[in-house]
Amino acid sequence: MIRVLIADDHHVVRRGLLFFLKTQKDIEVVGEAKNGLEAVELVEQLSPDIVLMDLVMPEMDGIQATKKIKKNWPHIKVLMLTSFSDKDHVLPAIDAGASGYQLKDIEPDDLVESIRQIMRGENTIHPDATSQLEEGLREDENKPHILNPLTPREQDVLAELTKGKSNREIASSLYVTEKTVKTHISNIFAKLHVQDRTQAALYAVKHNLTETNES
Repeated sequence: MIRVLIADDHHVVRRGLLFFLKTQKDIEVVGEAKNGLEAVELVEQLSPDIVLMDLVMPEMDGIQATKKIKKNWPHIKVLMLTSFSDKDHVLPAIDAGASGYQLKDIEPDDLVESIRQIMRGENTIHPDATSQLEEGLREDENKPHILNPLTPREQDVLAELTKGKSNREIASSLYVTEKTVKTHISNIFAKLHVQDRTQAALYAVKHNLTETNES
């Protein structure tokens, strides 16, 4: 079961999400929070797998709540579910550690698939948000450059990761074991100073690291 915590200041939104997610056999809603502060407190109490996080909430917004969650419980994943697709909201959300970013007009079935994708360690970002991210990253020249260059094989793994492939799919494409892929991904995260696959993929796009190496 995928344990989900819903964090949104609108009661109607929480009720709607709860009603639909309860129909899914592999998803369990373990709690609801009406603001970011309450979300952080419930994460500590309930230890969900994924938090569906609104951006604009009273007392503590979704960005600050995500930062606290990722700092204290880095294994817990956050899926932003919001009405904002502009880069001023998308970029800070990803930088805070969100594993995905979807808009509230998403079809229910697509939202469920996004939850499952995140649980599998894959990327899930709404197309409108993706375009804003790419624009924002092109404008942002203040990100640190790689201090330790990636090896050719790590570049290959990063290129496959950027396509949204799972560890198993990457292993199959590169003819290596999943254990080897996990090791390479861990090294990539350390060298790029990122926390998850989404941030690594965005870094790769900005710094043109998505081309595979010729054999």
